[in-house]
Amino acid sequence: MTAPEQRRQPLAPGLDLAPGLDLGPGLTPAPASGLGPVLDRAPSAASAVPPVSGTASPRGGADPVKVLMRRHRDLCAHAVDPLEIAAGLEAHGVTDRTAARFRHRDVFSLAEEMYARVARDAEPVPYPRSTDQPRAGLGPFLLAPLPGALCAAGLAGLRLTDGRARLAVAAAAVLAVALAVRAVLRRGPLATGRGRPPGDRAPGTRAWTCWLLGYAVLGDGLLDAAVGGGPDGLPDGTATGPWPLAAAPVLALALGCVPALCAAHLFAVRARRRLTTSRGLDEFAASARPLLLGLFALFLGALAALLAGCGAVLREPADQAQVLSLGALLLLARLLTVHGFPHAPAVALGTAALAEAAAQASVFAGRLPGCDALAVPVDTVVAAWGPGGVPALVCSAAALALLAHATHNLSRASAHAGTEPQP
Repeated sequence: MTAPEQRRQPLAPGLDLAPGLDLGPGLTPAPASGLGPVLDRAPSAASAVPPVSGTASPRGGADPVKVLMRRHRDLCAHAVDPLEIAAGLEAHGVTDRTAARFRHRDVFSLAEEMYARVARDAEPVPYPRSTDQPRAGLGPFLLAPLPGALCAAGLAGLRLTDGRARLAVAAAAVLAVALAVRAVLRRGPLATGRGRPPGDRAPGTRAWTCWLLGYAVLGDGLLDAAVGGGPDGLPDGTATGPWPLAAAPVLALALGCVPALCAAHLFAVRARRRLTTSRGLDEFAASARPLLLGLFALFLGALAALLAGCGAVLREPADQAQVLSLGALLLLARLLTVHGFPHAPAVALGTAALAEAAAQASVFAGRLPGCDALAVPVDTVVAAWGPGGVPALVCSAAALALLAHATHNLSRASAHAGTEPQP
């Protein structure tokens, strides 16, 4: 194709230029179709394309990549590598098919050209990183066993005390474990805000998480007593005795901070590495999905082993389904929040917590005259699988929904833009 014929070619389909941009004689922008939210729509985007006639001046053509760079000026100016541009374009709806309209084989190739062509009068200034999430070395990994150690010490203190001293030990243990978990979540792979707006967090997540953990400790005992006619007394009129506490699940979940942190670290590092070697969004997604599922399975295996060990040491039967479903729900919620998707975890955690509360309330509501049917679903589940069947069903459903959401969103390049894998 000769040079005049190349200049007479229409612009890439789907590219909408800025209103009022002079394209020179004989050239008209093609209609916008397919870029979605990436480019702004011009008022004449839906109009038909008139035929190209005449010979265009060499200076009359408009470079579509340059126009795209103008639309994403801040992204190009602040990007520290082409991957950030590729992730930003993908987050705005640009796909490999769209990149082909700019005469590039994929989004990564388009991003590399944009990164190479952007004018830099000075060194690029990275996007502001969260000041409360400093990059850490081995600190988070040294802190990860602390919640489990403090929880074990607190359970030992509860078994050695009674009365008011027991209540004081319980309060101190809860406070110490909560502070230790907070320290683990503020630094390292499980920390939020690395390269993302610190305020981009859904409200209520902490409250729902505390409810779910509290239910794992006290909920089964309350539900079992309520189904049996309590909690003031059993059907035969005898006292229920001390409130039953489920120690093995909470200890296993506290010790599970170690495998959870390792899974998050490996996922961040390996996903970033595969992002640098992938040559297309589809290729990266195809490699990221099995990585996520494999690490998720390894975490569940580690949590199951911890739960079995805690049950044997404490001589307490542990409901594997209940604890594994809760642990899976909490890990997926944290991974999505860390990588910039906080709203779905908040919805899933809130739904699970409300469902557990509704199950408890339905048993007590079933004691009202004419309301026996309200307690039938929970009574059926408890009769079939025990009191742990209710949280197991609720958390499993929420975890499966989050797993589907995570498989889709965490396999996108934009989920790993601006994240810094921790050493």
